[in-house]
Amino acid sequence: MRERDLDLEFSPNSEREYQYGFDVLARKMLLRRWSGLIVREGKSLEMGSFDGSMTELLMEHVSFLDVVEGSAELSAQVRGRLGSRVRVIHSWFEEFEPSQKYDQIFLVHALEHVDDPVLVLKRAASWLTTGGRLLVAVPNANALSRQIAVKMGVVKSLQAVTEGERKHGHKRTYSLDTLTADFKEAGVTVIDSGGVILKPLSNSQFDSALNANIVSEEYLLACDDLAKIWPDFSASVFVVATGS
Repeated sequence: MRERDLDLEFSPNSEREYQYGFDVLARKMLLRRWSGLIVREGKSLEMGSFDGSMTELLMEHVSFLDVVEGSAELSAQVRGRLGSRVRVIHSWFEEFEPSQKYDQIFLVHALEHVDDPVLVLKRAASWLTTGGRLLVAVPNANALSRQIAVKMGVVKSLQAVTEGERKHGHKRTYSLDTLTADFKEAGVTVIDSGGVILKPLSNSQFDSALNANIVSEEYLLACDDLAKIWPDFSASVFVVATGS
């Protein structure tokens, strides 16, 4: 029997929200970065949906989408939000057995939550068609905002999992090199990697600045362009790999 209750992990806690407005904008820019890699036709799988906001964004880019989500409550939310437009399967990643192969699999801000990321990467890669792609993004330990937080003594170390993150089910904090290392250990071939949005502010600070019109979406686009030059300082890092 599993000890974790995924229906509790997405609840806000005293240290942080599970999702900020900044996160939604960051996902849009992640998909902008992946636009040349995503194939509209074919079959796609999203691993981990939260409330379906990322699912809706993916649906603008792909013609067929399945979702596998470990939380029963979130699975029901996504079904209610999107109806028959997607098929939602309630299952842990480690137990999911797909009935078909997928041309692309999206794992966005979920790998940091799993108990055994190498196992999950191996399993996901085995579900790909020949030449299919696995697209993974995670929060970045080396984000400028996190480095500032460490200097201020708010966060113990760049790789630390804070108490708020722990309550939200985070098991680790990735950097681009540790994320790439997990792909290598899983035996999956990396074809692209990078970062999204150079990030001088925390998520909540970005939300406040956006709401006060201190920064704009155009500002975030400029920060995203800078992340192409300095991916190590970005909000999220990503790896794209291909099936055998």
